[in-house]
Amino acid sequence: MSASSVLYDTPGKRAKRRNIIYTIVFLVLFALAAWWVLAAMAEKDQLASEKWSPFVTDSRVWTTYLLPGLGNTLKAAALSIVIALPFGALLGIGRLSDHAWVRVPVGVVVEFFRAIPVLLMMVFGAALYVQFSDLSSDIRPLYAVVTGLVLYNASVIAEIVRAGILTLPRGQTDAAKAIGMRKGQTMSYVLLPQAVTAMLPALVSQLVVIVKDTALGGALLGFSELLSQNRAITANYGANTIATLVVIALIYIVLNSLLTAFAGWLEKWLRRGKKSSGEVPRTGEPHTAHGPGHTVDGVHAA
Repeated sequence: MSASSVLYDTPGKRAKRRNIIYTIVFLVLFALAAWWVLAAMAEKDQLASEKWSPFVTDSRVWTTYLLPGLGNTLKAAALSIVIALPFGALLGIGRLSDHAWVRVPVGVVVEFFRAIPVLLMMVFGAALYVQFSDLSSDIRPLYAVVTGLVLYNASVIAEIVRAGILTLPRGQTDAAKAIGMRKGQTMSYVLLPQAVTAMLPALVSQLVVIVKDTALGGALLGFSELLSQNRAITANYGANTIATLVVIALIYIVLNSLLTAFAGWLEKWLRRGKKSSGEVPRTGEPHTAHGPGHTVDGVHAA
């Protein structure tokens, strides 16, 4: 019998051969597709060196367009993340409240903003800032982009937090109540710290979405983020739209890969911290013994 893991059985010889065949077929199809794309680009003269050389030989492409655009993208994303994470956590906790006067309004807010397209909220925010604020036209697009991203992503994060807390065993809450913890203490010191690890993959996916959605502001609101620099580069360096979009796409891939890698490291660090804290008993407290008559925190168990 083949060795097994928690999620699946280790494939046998026939399954391994089948997987190898699938892999080879996929690689062949991928190579053919790549060849077709490159051939089509070459036919349209999109692989000419003059279309790609500015990104290597002219530093002004980076210092004037790409790096400032990347800086604005990171600024909008960072502001949105810093505001949306705690706001979404509060909304998620509010949806779990025992009081209907808290739970119901919070649920309405979350469902309302989750149902509206984020671009529509950016446009609406820009219109509000034009009508009711004295913000300059230079900073207004940033505020509108951050407003739309915060309202939408906070509502999504609220659902992630709520789902992460609900996945925890009911015994965690019961144990906290048994030692006299109040509801706020139970949430802050027992439930949320344990739910963070379970929520991390979904949270990281949402943070990646925030980074990418900053491009919506450049498409419609005139926010000078990374993707919007495509128009300026194309206008100043000839018809190299494909080359510019490829370079910008690679920057997005690297940026989001770094974010994902950091989240993976953070998740491993949190799991390692939990394991070490669970394995090493605190000084002066009895070790947990198994069977009748053992002691837990100094209390004799039958």
